[in-house]
Amino acid sequence: MFNHHPLTRWLLGYEAQRKRMLKKAPKGPLRDFLSTPFPALYTPFDQIPILAVDFETTGLDAVQDKLLSVGCVDLSHKQIKLGSSYHQIINTKGRLKADNVTIHQITDDQKDQGQPLAEVVEQLLKRLAGKVMLVHFARIERQFLRQACLELYGMAPPLPIIDTLVVAKKKLDKRDVAYDPSQLRLSALRATYQLPNHYAHNALNDAIATAELLLAQINDRTDNISLQQLIL
Repeated sequence: MFNHHPLTRWLLGYEAQRKRMLKKAPKGPLRDFLSTPFPALYTPFDQIPILAVDFETTGLDAVQDKLLSVGCVDLSHKQIKLGSSYHQIINTKGRLKADNVTIHQITDDQKDQGQPLAEVVEQLLKRLAGKVMLVHFARIERQFLRQACLELYGMAPPLPIIDTLVVAKKKLDKRDVAYDPSQLRLSALRATYQLPNHYAHNALNDAIATAELLLAQINDRTDNISLQQLIL
């Protein structure tokens, strides 16, 4: 039970993994990422360096499917830094499936003009160094980024994450009242906080939408929030 305490997970987990992997990482983007310590658990929310991230992929299996686009934006001091926005389509191998294109609206022509995976992951790791990754439904971003790093560098780094879906689920669970899982969708949660509709399934749009949602979720709370209360 002690091992489930957030501080224990931090000391035995993220930071310990970062230091251990730093000794083994090859020179390049991964070592540069691992060279920067993660924020301390006691960091107040308004001082946590956060990078909101979203991926579009060719499917849901990180091993079989591929990263198709990456979008991210900085969030710090309770402000979304739109000037830091980054969006890039990735030149993946193979033809895209029609039903997949219908969702993300990325065509084969656009994909073929995209950047190589190595260049996009390098840019993402540079932006993510020393920050906490913010996502909605962490499984996709965590697994696909880890898999990309395994393919490129032979190892997958630890990734401290804040998940707006988990933040919302914890709040709903406290009510001890049954709820529809669809209430945890990004669009549904945004509507709960009267945030405007956004153009979904564009990686940058979804990253910004997730950052806006987190700010609304934090603003709705009366306690003093630190990283320890938000980290996965």
